[in-house]
Amino acid sequence: MAAVEQMAFRDAMAQFPSGVTVVTARTASGTLAGFTASAFSSLSLDPPLVLVCLDKKADSHTAFEDVEQFAISFLAEGQDDVAMRFATRGIDKFGGFRSTNGALTGLPLVPDALVHLECRVHERLPGGDHTIIIGEVLSAQTYAKAPLLHHNRRFGAFHTST
Repeated sequence: MAAVEQMAFRDAMAQFPSGVTVVTARTASGTLAGFTASAFSSLSLDPPLVLVCLDKKADSHTAFEDVEQFAISFLAEGQDDVAMRFATRGIDKFGGFRSTNGALTGLPLVPDALVHLECRVHERLPGGDHTIIIGEVLSAQTYAKAPLLHHNRRFGAFHTST
């Protein structure tokens, strides 16, 4: 059986609504790295594990190959500009960007986000053209915000039905 055509697969995956995260880290030399990811999931409660997928062609891929810790901010409604900033190739993603530092890791977190997670790298796995980074969650803070959602290549908001 032949594999699905790449564009058909991309179009199908665009129909799956997801939250939007910004993942950050600091290399051993002190350089900050970050990327936007909607390919994120909880993995385990015991131990508390999450996973995020990083495109091997991403600007920040090399940085994330060696870091021992990373932080994840779940973006809140209205943070489309932050999502686009960290998804844009070839720019200084932290230049002029005001972030807060995680209490445990000191890693940059997006202010006014829905959730902040601080993680230790548990494992890295190959996943086709992506690297799957599994993190053990060391700290989790939630805030009373509405989530930023991504669906069909657009950002939007969650509306509850009554």
